[in-house]
Amino acid sequence: MIAAIALGSNLGDRAAHLNAAVAALRDTPGIEVVASSPAIETDPVGPVAQDAFLNAAALLRTTLSSQVLLEELLRIEREQGRVRDLRWGPRTLDLDLITYGDLVLNEPGLTLPHPRMRERRFVLEPLAMIAPDLRVPPDHARVQDLLARL
Repeated sequence: MIAAIALGSNLGDRAAHLNAAVAALRDTPGIEVVASSPAIETDPVGPVAQDAFLNAAALLRTTLSSQVLLEELLRIEREQGRVRDLRWGPRTLDLDLITYGDLVLNEPGLTLPHPRMRERRFVLEPLAMIAPDLRVPPDHARVQDLLARL
């Protein structure tokens, strides 16, 4: 299965956190990192004042289920010092499962595709660098077209 991941960091050595996340993904059984984008600096979104983010994207080939993949992403966040104490607050590392093949899912803790990906330039811009023709369900719009609509 092909999955798309968004990566972000705005605490500490942001680039090191992103690089460590990609390395951890590569070291995780059942995950092959097909591509990873360069990082871009972006302004924070949400009601909490905080520093700018570095954002990137990765395209994975995985044999893990969507739920197990999400658990691995959360494990990698914790290993990089992520503390979930304030929604949309500063973080050492944020790993979001954006798409998982053609799966459309709405379960507690996991919605696919990511419910706000279509309105977030900081997700679409790095993803378009590595997978511009990736189709996003349910309408199968291409990532590059979603980015152009912003």
